[in-house]
Parts: sequence; structure tokens; C-alpha cells
Amino acid sequence: MTLTYPTPQRTARSARLYPRACELIPAGVNSTARARFSGWDPYPLFVERGSGAHLFDVDGNSYIDYLLGLGPMLLGHRPPRVTAAVVHAISERGTVFALPTADEMQLAQQIVAAVPSIEQVRLCNTGTEAVIYALRLARTFTGRQKIVRFEGMYHGFGDGVYWSKHPPLDEAGPDERPRPVPQGPGLPAAIAQQLIILPWNDLPALRAAIEREGADIAAVLTEPVMCNTGCILPLPGYLEAMRELTAAHGIVLIYDEVITGFRLSLAGAQGVYGIRPDLSVFAKGLGGGFPVAALGGRRDIMQLAADGTVSIAGTYTANTIAVAAALAALEELRAPGIYDRLYRVCERLYAGLDRQFRDAGIAAQVVGMGPVMQVWFTEHPIRNYRDAMRHASHTLFRRWWEGMLERGVLFHPHAFENLFVSFAHSEADIDATLEAARQVIADMKAHG
Repeated sequence: MTLTYPTPQRTARSARLYPRACELIPAGVNSTARARFSGWDPYPLFVERGSGAHLFDVDGNSYIDYLLGLGPMLLGHRPPRVTAAVVHAISERGTVFALPTADEMQLAQQIVAAVPSIEQVRLCNTGTEAVIYALRLARTFTGRQKIVRFEGMYHGFGDGVYWSKHPPLDEAGPDERPRPVPQGPGLPAAIAQQLIILPWNDLPALRAAIEREGADIAAVLTEPVMCNTGCILPLPGYLEAMRELTAAHGIVLIYDEVITGFRLSLAGAQGVYGIRPDLSVFAKGLGGGFPVAALGGRRDIMQLAADGTVSIAGTYTANTIAVAAALAALEELRAPGIYDRLYRVCERLYAGLDRQFRDAGIAAQVVGMGPVMQVWFTEHPIRNYRDAMRHASHTLFRRWWEGMLERGVLFHPHAFENLFVSFAHSEADIDATLEAARQVIADMKAHG
């Protein structure tokens, strides 16, 4: 069914641009998450510019931005110090040398200092690359082949992990022992033999899988907070038990902190929960809006790259722009009290939304941690992907999203994405967001 925007004239220029884009670009966009079939129906908004916590589209509409480029804009759009550092690096130094610079060592030192589990680190261009390399390291280190990953998580588009992200439940097997489902055609069927798919937040299922196949498992790959099926927090004790089980069986524990890294704290989610994985992957929060990723962890594992036993390559890896951006971003994030202030702003948003939904009698759960959150329209607790598929109302979420968009508040139209808060969001932005929410929730209540 084709949807329409409540007030199409607000986005008339985007509507005209979209079919022209489709003639030149498949689906009119350059990433699946921006596509019409991912929720931007009947067409995605075309952006003119961003500034701080605000986005401006080609029709002249301004939005308080909780999409934030799907997460990279942790410091807001065009953060002045990061922008200045990148401009200086380009104009005074260059971009790509294919030789090391001292700045790379400085950046590595700062990442090691920020994240206790990191003893050595390699830079990458994207989270996808970093995950691919992490799995190669884990397989080489253990001499094993199988990887445990969890339904509903996304670890990039590499063939080896682009499975069971959001599988149809009628194809995904029983709840307690899911089967691998490719994200789409083109993935070699033989990869399924190397994957063990599990429900998240289900400790008995994890324990059973490790007891059954632990001698063949190279790694458990997980987000410490599930951020690719909305936002789902780990149950108390789950991450701790996962760490104990993997350590006891010689399995490499890999944290995908592409979203949570440097966002939930300077040490990421692992810093919040006090857990040390063996390897970790970072990306979005690291670069202040510029593409850069990092893979780091235990020295004995990372040393496999020291002599080329495991090749970690890339022409654009550690380019001047990426390193300058990351150094400037980390300088911002090390400022005393910066995360405390961010969490206070987020708590006002959480508490205000929760109160408004409760007062209106609408079954909704505001779930998140600090600057990453989602609203689940359900009375049922959402503990994993299958809970979200079975119990969360996407119809209500669409009404919520449309109403907020009409009132100048932007986030992704799919309930399996997130709302992100940046360091640039002000108290006034939160007040305006809560006022828009008050109007939308009142309208939702009035119309059932």
C-alpha cells in the first residue's frame, strides 16, 4: 500500500526530485535505509543542509534532528572544531599518502586510553570492514570457523554476517533455535553452515549452543545494546554471563559498538556495563560525522595483523581527513562533564515522553540508554527481535512519526531504527520536541 504524507505540499520539491533520482540511482537513494521500502514512503526527504541539532530540507522546512545521519552526527551537524580540523588537514597537509603519519599513533593512543579493553587498535573506513576483519582475527586466533550472531542485529553488509537481520518469522525456525536466513539473494548458501543464530537476551539458548558446539565456535558477535531492532537493553546479568561463558570456552567475544561506541560513554557500552570483550568495533561516534572506524582489543589477538598473518588493508584507511576528524571529535568528547550533561538532557526527553503517553492512556514504552532510544507501541516487554515483530505496532509508529514530522521533529520512519540525541541538542530543543509530542499524542488519543 502506498502511503502519503499528511500535508504533501510541505515536501513538494522532494516529491519532484524523487522520480528524477530514480532514473539515475536505483531506488533514488544510495543506501537501503533511505529507501521508500525502508519507510520513507511515498518518497524520502531531500536535504539542503544541517546545522547543530537541526536539519533543513529542500522545501525550506526545518527539523529538530533525531535521525542524525543514523548516528554519526553525535556532535551535531558541522561541529566547528571538527570541521576546522578537517579543513586545516586538507588545505595544509593533504588527504591520502599510503604511508603512516604521527597523527595515526596519537589517535590510536587516545582510543586505547579511552576504552579499557583495547590494547592495540587498527583503523578502518567503515564498521562493515572492521567486523569482517574482527571475524578473520577470531577465526585465525581460535582455529575455529563458526560464529554466533543474534537475530535482529546488523553487523554490516559482509556476506559472512548479512544474515537474520530482520528475517520473516515463518522462515526463521523455532524461537529457541533459529536458523540462518540470508538478508536477500546473492549470499552463498554455504555460509549458513558457519553461523549459529540465536535469540538475544536468552541466556539458556546461548548456554545450550556453546555446550553443544563450543569447540567449533570462533566468536560470539553482539551489540552490547541492541540498536538495530529499535533499542533493546540487555537483561540484568545477560552480558556478564555471556562474558563468562565465552571466556570459559576459549571463544572470542566481539562487541559491535558501531552505534554505542563513544556515544553511551567515552568507553562505549562496555564502559557503562563494566565488561571487557576480546575485540571491539567502533565507527559512527568516532569521527564527528566523517567516515572512520576502528577495530581493537587484546594484544595477543591483534598481533596476528602485525606480520600480515591476518591482512588488514585499505587504501583510504587512516586517511588524513578521517584521522583529523577523529582526533578533534575525541578532544570534544573528553571534556569534563560532557556526558553528564547529555544524559540529563536525554532523561528530560525520556521522562517527558513517558509521562505524556501514560497520561493519554496509550500503550507505549520509551526505551533507551542516554542518547539512543526508541518508542515501542505495545504493552508487551520487548526483549528481542521476535518480541518486536510480534508485539510492536508499526501502524501506530507511523502515525507518531508523521505527526512529529509535520511539527518539525525528524527521526527514521521505521520502528526498528532509533532516535539519536546529540551533544548539540539544547534544553530548548527538548522542550520543543515535548510540545510537538503533546500535540501528536493528543491527536492519536482523539482518533483512537
